[in-house]
Formats: sequence, C-alpha cells, structure tokens
Amino acid sequence: MRVKMILPALTEAVSPFFRPIKYALFPPLGLATLAAYLDDSDEIELQDEHVERLRLDDEPELVVIQVYITSARRAYALADHYRARGAHVCLGGLHVTSLPEEAAAHADTIFTGPGEDSWPAFLADYRAGHPQLRYDAPSQRSIGGIPPIRRDLIKRHLYMVPNSIVVSRGCPYHCDFCYKEAFFAGGNSFYTQRVDEALAEIERLPGKHLYFLDDHLLGDPKFATALFEGMRGMGRLFQGAATVNSLLAPSLLEKAQAAGLRSIFVGIENLDVDNLRRSSKTQNVGRDYAAMIQRVHGAGVMINGSFVFGMDGDGPDVFARTVDWAIEHSIETATFHIMTPYPGTALYQRIAAEGRLLHRDWELYDTRHTVFQPKKLSPAQLEEGYWWAYRHFYAWSSILRGAAQKENPVQALRHVAYSAGWKKFEGLWNALIRLKQVSHALPILERVLQITASAAEAQPALTKPNVSHTIKSL
Repeated sequence: MRVKMILPALTEAVSPFFRPIKYALFPPLGLATLAAYLDDSDEIELQDEHVERLRLDDEPELVVIQVYITSARRAYALADHYRARGAHVCLGGLHVTSLPEEAAAHADTIFTGPGEDSWPAFLADYRAGHPQLRYDAPSQRSIGGIPPIRRDLIKRHLYMVPNSIVVSRGCPYHCDFCYKEAFFAGGNSFYTQRVDEALAEIERLPGKHLYFLDDHLLGDPKFATALFEGMRGMGRLFQGAATVNSLLAPSLLEKAQAAGLRSIFVGIENLDVDNLRRSSKTQNVGRDYAAMIQRVHGAGVMINGSFVFGMDGDGPDVFARTVDWAIEHSIETATFHIMTPYPGTALYQRIAAEGRLLHRDWELYDTRHTVFQPKKLSPAQLEEGYWWAYRHFYAWSSILRGAAQKENPVQALRHVAYSAGWKKFEGLWNALIRLKQVSHALPILERVLQITASAAEAQPALTKPNVSHTIKSL
C-alpha cells in the first residue's frame, strides 16, 4: 500500500521571504508514531511542509493529514486535491477533534482525540474494504506497548532538534484556554508510557540532546522519578516543560537536573491571581513565582517563561509590568501569547456566549492576532502590546539587564548567548533553514547547555555587582 503522511504548513512557514526557526525545530512525531502501525511492506512517505516543498503529483492510495487550527485551510486544500486523485484521505488532530463536522466535508475518514487506539482499528477496517467515516478515541486510552516510532521516515537533517520525544499524553490540569482539553475530552486526559519503553526509545536516539515535547514532563511524579533515575549515566542533555507547582515540589527538579535537564518551559501565564482563577490555572494560584525561579536557576536550569496577554483583568499596563518582571527575575527566554479562544475550549464557549468573538478566520487564531473583544483593552492595543513585549524583552539592553541578575559571570554569559541566539539572529536562522543546514546549529546548543551545567556545579557564587561589572564590560 502506498501511504503519504503530511504535516501542512502555516503560510508564514513557507514564505518566500522569511522562515521562523520555530517551524524547523521538531519533526512530526505524531505522524511517525502512526506510521509504526503500518506493515513493513507498505510504501510510506512522510512530508513536513514546514521544512520541505510538498510533492503533489504523486498517487498514494492512503493520505493522512494532521490538522492544526491555523493550518486547517491548507490541510483541507491538500485533502481535496488527493481525494480528486482517487486517494482515501484521513484527517485528524486538534482541529479535527474540535470541529469534526467541518473537517468531515474534506475527508473520507476523520479521527477525533489521540489516535494510538483508533488508528489500528481503522487500518483493519480499511484493509478489509469497509473503513468507517469517523473513529473516536475510546474512553480508556493507553500508550503502553505502542510500537517504536518510525524515525527512519524523519529527515533528521532538516531539523535543529531531531531528537524530540513524547513519553506521556495530555496534562493532569484543566485550564480553560488550553487547546488540549477538547482533544482529550471523553476519556483519561493524562497518561504515561511505561518507563522501560520510554528508556528504550531514548536509547535509540543518537547524540546527546533530547527535547521532551510532553505538555507536563513532571506531571506524574512517580513516573518522572523512575524515568530520571533510569536516565542517569546516559550522558544526555534535555529540555522539557513543567508547571510552577511541580518545580517547587521537593526533589523532583533535582532528579531531573541530575539526569540532564538544562532548560524548562514553564507556563507562568499571568501575574494577576484573579486572572489565574478565572482561567482555572489552579496549579499557579498561591505559588511563589520568585521562589520557583530561584530554585530552578539554583539547579543550573534555564527557564522559558510563557505569558498570556488579554485576560479579563489585563489593562494597558500589563505589557510593561510583565516584561519588566520577567527581566528582573532573569528569565532567559520568554514566549508571549495573545489569549486565543480555541474552538472546543471552555474559554471559547464563554467568549462566544458573551458575543465577544470578532470572527472565525482560523488562520488568525495563532496567538499573535486578537480574535475577540478584550474587556479592558481594544483589539489594536492588545496586538500592539504583544509586539512591544517581544521587542522590549529581547532588546540588547534587556538581555544584558537580565543577565546581570545571575549569580556568577559564566551563567550571565550563558544567559546572553541563549537569549540572543533565539531572537537576535533570525536572519541567520532563515538562511540555515533555506540551505537545509539548520541541524548544524545543534552542537552549538549542546555546548551552551553543557557549559550551563558545569558552571552551575563548579563555579562559586559571586556577588551580583561583580556579574554586573562583567556584563557592562561586554
């Protein structure tokens, strides 16, 4: 059987002028996971439009397309194209789960929810000649015993971080703005792989660096503890994501650091506790953000803080207040978002019921455009503040100011290298992506992460004035 699997790109990711580095970071693991259920005799092609131009003159029998909200229009166009050429087209992913009727108009078969349990059932039906129109994930879900990911289908040289991995599904929390809520509705919304299977998948990956794409790597402390204990001695350097409360928990952060954790994505989201409560961000309510940051930095781990603008309590001062706070607390990198009511979320239902949706142009539901009427800001103010936040946080003066808060000069220089490398060399990233050489940046990333560890473990703490003097002399 000839099978084609496609991850469609956003418009900006295939722009003739510029390609942001974030679209060339990770390969499409979801599709490579589903490919593992196909037979060895099947001819499989996996294409990621973010990093390569699609071939559209082929004639596969089965086409599988993963759909996100901002790529939905492109995904539907590709689906229509291949259906016209006689292929059986399957659509799945977050957007299909949120709006199945919309997706069904462009597909022969749609999938809602995670596909590890429903995909094998479809394949059996398809080979028997009677595939169904829709497959829903069962209420009891598991990733125990799933076959090894078909990493041979991934074009590793096209990605900066080819060693991405997922060892769990979902998240134990239920924030009202989270897109994943709809995806896992109707069943268990957080579950992990078996530790031995996760360690076996890690062993398959070459090199040092790993990136865990799990929504919450520390979400199951028992699993995480066993995973990190199993990883000790592997010589890995890894990055991942966790919540504020899990990073304040005793010993778990230290176990992760000993196993190789060097940078963590943290959903700080908002500094206003009322905003957090309204958003059901319970894992952040009552937590000491400053203590969390100090603890993570004390372990020699860098922080990528995630912040959301446009919550109901946010006024015109939210941008400067948030950015200045992040700089003063020496957060290495920050990811800012305009609050976006994704279909299928509690936030979407509330905003729609209040008549505050401005439109349903899914391509603009990208957390960079205002798609609803904020309570204390105009849509234009929200967008302008969002872009100002990025410019101000990643200005050279802000990078150096944040670095000056570090405990020693080596960590300060690491801060400058990591923060500046992400945002101040976008022209270089664009060139590397176009020349298909982006993977050559990985050794630099590994070196920065390795220096971070050795600095934290070996460098004696110095006073902040000494660090400031070092930064001012740059």
